[in-house]
Amino acid sequence: MQKDQLLTRRRALLAGAAVAGAAGAAGLLATGSGTDAARPATPAAGAQAAGRPLKPSAYRLRPLTGYGSPQALPSGTQVRSAPLLRLSGRGSTMVLTFDDGPDPRYTPDILDTLAAYDVRAMFFVCGEMVSHNKDLLARMADEGHVVGNHTWSHPLLTRLTRGRIRSEMERTCDIIEEGYGERPQWFRAPYGAWNRAAFQLGAELGMEPLAWTVDTLDWTSPGTRTIVDRVENGAAPGVVVLSHDAGGDRSQSVQALRAYLPELLDSGYRVTVPRRQHV
Repeated sequence: MQKDQLLTRRRALLAGAAVAGAAGAAGLLATGSGTDAARPATPAAGAQAAGRPLKPSAYRLRPLTGYGSPQALPSGTQVRSAPLLRLSGRGSTMVLTFDDGPDPRYTPDILDTLAAYDVRAMFFVCGEMVSHNKDLLARMADEGHVVGNHTWSHPLLTRLTRGRIRSEMERTCDIIEEGYGERPQWFRAPYGAWNRAAFQLGAELGMEPLAWTVDTLDWTSPGTRTIVDRVENGAAPGVVVLSHDAGGDRSQSVQALRAYLPELLDSGYRVTVPRRQHV
């Protein structure tokens, strides 16, 4: 099959997944004004980060917001001052997201489980991981999943210069386009550590910032049952769930997905992917 034909096929699959996702919840995302959304913390950037900076792992506890007035950019993507946290609209829709991959040890098992239930998810990938696992990115495209930008090397953006942040984003956009067939339309800051530069540069590159509503904290290896309980207890219309398919031993995350996904579907939830409000 020629490369152009393959990319056309992938785009058709993705378009079909987007239409299916839009039917349940109007496909839009909302900022953290909902009752179930995590409250954004004060940004740790520039002079405000002086004193006792948090360890990177501490940022995973909740998304951080940017600050300052956004500037209008010609891309048409809105420059936000806080990441999107949840779906809005009608219907019992939820979004499952997986960060830090792709990892050949865990991502294939997650993809297999999603395929078994004909469910689409979002994968926020790191460019460095993609460079070693391009076949997994191609599989995500073929199976209709949405791939987002999670930077190249998973740094703490609030400690980088604007130029370094741009490089982390752009390199990842390029390699995603190469293996996925499209440039990413979504961005998630590593550790949930957002600042004004991250919001502005993401918008300039045509990406919306997406955080999460429910954090499984699976990166702490709390036990499969605990991860399952966090997802099921946090399940609600519009929820965005954060899990990981790389960055450590993710066997518990794989096992948990096998347990909670059929439970969510049996409970009437539509697990889908969002449609962009601004393209």
